[in-house]
Amino acid sequence: MAITVKKFDNIQSDNEKEVSQLEYIGTIDRGLYKVVTKNIRSDKVILLETQKAHIQAQHPEAYEAYKQHIAEVVEIPDYIIKTNRPNSALVLKSFTMDELVFKLVLRLQTPSDPAGFENSIITFMKIDNKEWTRLLRNKKVVYKRDNHH
Repeated sequence: MAITVKKFDNIQSDNEKEVSQLEYIGTIDRGLYKVVTKNIRSDKVILLETQKAHIQAQHPEAYEAYKQHIAEVVEIPDYIIKTNRPNSALVLKSFTMDELVFKLVLRLQTPSDPAGFENSIITFMKIDNKEWTRLLRNKKVVYKRDNHH
């Protein structure tokens, strides 16, 4: 799946009131993610430069080697887990052909958020099967893709 990355300017970061560079990652099915929060304002998903820097610093092997999978993780998740942070989803996706499993945190934007914000990736990492199993056992799964085993 080819991903076209477009650069945008002049979007505020969630944490700072400064202008930040971002990448357009893809779109989500708002109907799918409504299990986390109602009234999702947009279907666009972005990655702010500040979050990209965090991912590169904390999980450098994940970002460089697997960034091409990020769009598919948010667009076709295997599992969505509700987090204890408002309007945030923990998204799990496995790529069985490559035997890879990923965890991604997505902050969803609602009408109560300031204008100009989009759904934003907070973090993204490759995880092992033990962590995958632990998350599914201990967390509240609010969505499971039907044809996922």
